[in-house]
Amino acid sequence: MPINWDDFDKHLDKAIKNAGSNTDDALASQISSLTRMTDAEVKELFPDPADIEKLAKLMKTVKSSQARNEKVNHLVANAEQFSGIILTLLNKFI
Repeated sequence: MPINWDDFDKHLDKAIKNAGSNTDDALASQISSLTRMTDAEVKELFPDPADIEKLAKLMKTVKSSQARNEKVNHLVANAEQFSGIILTLLNKFI
């Protein structure tokens, strides 16, 4: 089933704007719904809502319909923004 990224962005933005632990729960839920991670894992790995937003952007790039080379170029252009997220994910899975 293809992911509706526009709808995902709307829900993510709304969750980010909310405050407190409800936000953490909502953000974790948004990410876990698209990954193999649980809400608890998402909250543990990415306790900062800004990191969850970066993770969402990274996921959107990786799952986009762009050609592989375009994805690579986008990742390179945003390497500084994505580097911490990538390290966190790799440490989880390695």
